[in-house]
Amino acid sequence: MPIYEFRCEKCQHIFEHLALGGDQACEIRCPACAGEELTRVLSSCASVMGADSAAPAATASPCVQNRSCQNAGSCSTITLPGYSR
Repeated sequence: MPIYEFRCEKCQHIFEHLALGGDQACEIRCPACAGEELTRVLSSCASVMGADSAAPAATASPCVQNRSCQNAGSCSTITLPGYSR
C-alpha cells in the first residue's frame, strides 16, 4: 500500500494519502481546507546505512562539497556515508 504526498493548490498544505486499493478510485481532498485541486509531489525518502569500520570518520555523515564548474557557475556534490566504489 503506497503512501502518496499531495500539495493543495488552494492553501499550499502538503499532506500524505495512503492508497488502500490500487484499482479503486477515490476522491482526495485537502485535510486543511477541503480543496480539490491537488498536485502530487515527489516524496523524500529516508534510509539508514550501516557504518563501515574501515571508513574514515569524515565520511560517517553526509557532507556537501561546493565547487566552481566551467559552464554552470557552481556545482555541489553530496557525499553519503556507506558503500562507495
